[in-house]
Amino acid sequence: QIQLVESGGGLVQAGGSLRLSCAASGRTFSRYAMGWFRQAPGKEREFVAGISRNSGSTEYLDSVKGRFTIARDNVQNMVYLQMNNLKPEDTAVYFCVGDPIRVPDLRARYWGRGTQVTVSS
Repeated sequence: QIQLVESGGGLVQAGGSLRLSCAASGRTFSRYAMGWFRQAPGKEREFVAGISRNSGSTEYLDSVKGRFTIARDNVQNMVYLQMNNLKPEDTAVYFCVGDPIRVPDLRARYWGRGTQVTVSS
């Protein structure tokens, strides 16, 4: 069992930046591939970014490439999502996710409760 707690969401104007943080419990954080999903009202939950156990590889939703950066700190048991040049279409609840087998997809074993990101125009 691992618990994931997101923070850092809020209201920002288009073009602004936010950094989301995810704090993970336990001593085995480095065994999990981590990532971020998001869900906007009336839309399906979608993959945003993923990172491997040792930060050797990352993956991004095409629409956020060049704007978002995922990173992790295996000493502090933290994963981050730096979001720059935010757009109104980025408005969603953002979820931290982890999985011991694969870069997280909708089958991911562990999910945080989410943090709201709202981008105004």
